[in-house]
Amino acid sequence: MTLRERFGRPLRLGLVGGGPDSWIGPMHRSAAELDGWFRATAGVFSSDAARSRAAGARLGFDAARSYGTVAEMLEAERRREDGIDAVAIMSPNDTHYPFAKAALEAGLDVMCDKPVTHSHAQALDLAAMAKARQRLFAIAHAYSAYPMTRHARHLVLSGAIGTVRLVQVEYIQSGLATRVEDGPRTNRLRWVLDPQRSGQALVMSAIGCHTQHLASFVAGQTVARVVADVGSLMPGREVVDHVSALIEFAGGARGTFTVTQAAAGGENDIRLRVYGDKGHLEWNHREASYLKLALQGEPVRVIGRGDPFLPPEVIAAGRAPRGHPEGLREAFANLYAELAQERMAIALGEAVPAFPYPRIEDGAHTMAFIEACIASQREGRWVQVAGAG
Repeated sequence: MTLRERFGRPLRLGLVGGGPDSWIGPMHRSAAELDGWFRATAGVFSSDAARSRAAGARLGFDAARSYGTVAEMLEAERRREDGIDAVAIMSPNDTHYPFAKAALEAGLDVMCDKPVTHSHAQALDLAAMAKARQRLFAIAHAYSAYPMTRHARHLVLSGAIGTVRLVQVEYIQSGLATRVEDGPRTNRLRWVLDPQRSGQALVMSAIGCHTQHLASFVAGQTVARVVADVGSLMPGREVVDHVSALIEFAGGARGTFTVTQAAAGGENDIRLRVYGDKGHLEWNHREASYLKLALQGEPVRVIGRGDPFLPPEVIAAGRAPRGHPEGLREAFANLYAELAQERMAIALGEAVPAFPYPRIEDGAHTMAFIEACIASQREGRWVQVAGAG
């Protein structure tokens, strides 16, 4: 019997955020249910109680489980025999910490969108709480769950490219390449353009956290120190739309880091290159199913998702043969599948698989990295990343 068959049912998931007009909500819901590990059964879909209940009905949820507030959902689900097992948080950035804390206090596992918190201190608090309550806490860094970024990590950790010397990572977008501040303020723009709600540096909260995590994940190293240029490409803008940094990893490798949401013509362009003393590998989001491996003195190889020689855990992260497109939804689904399998194994008293999904400790490192970048801009010097080692 499979692990899911032995457990007897899908895990029940409560959603926080992701209403009918959200794009990230359907991504989380469909990914969680894609392989049958979770079933979304309850939710809070708006900060307005009446709108939340109405949104649940529009999305097809049971009216009795479409709640007005997170506190109401947690209390009502606690009293049910078929109550939720986990919470997925995709609400505005400033709510992540209090909602995640409440979920952990209710004894639930958590899948949280980024940024996991507003500060490093808050992330450390959640990490300690999750450990004390023996709860699982995953972060939705889906770029680290593509089969080829998983294989890139495998190649680095197995020594295929030798000792890592240089890591170059960038994430370029164009959503803030115009003066969106001067146009109509949608509900999303109202909180995104408010620094008190979107985070310490908007571009870092939006895409920079993904970028740092991907680089550290593939390189297998945390960032030890950084010197950064933190600011805005758009004149007069109050929120941060650009960060460029030189980074040094705990293992001694050097790196470059660039993120912006204000590059005209950019289109979610993520690129990663990792250079070792034997060669390098390269991955980009536009061709997510392929990984380039170039070893010194050998022909360049292009490895594809689904190639039969890949490690079993990398093949398992894909679902279709090579040449058939897979993308972000499937990567999200890999995170949900790994979270569910770990929880089921724990519940059944079985050996817990060593899944590499991003955890709250990774989120704490990301928040320390963001704070180091901001401190570097303020102080004009290299800054140590708290807790890196």
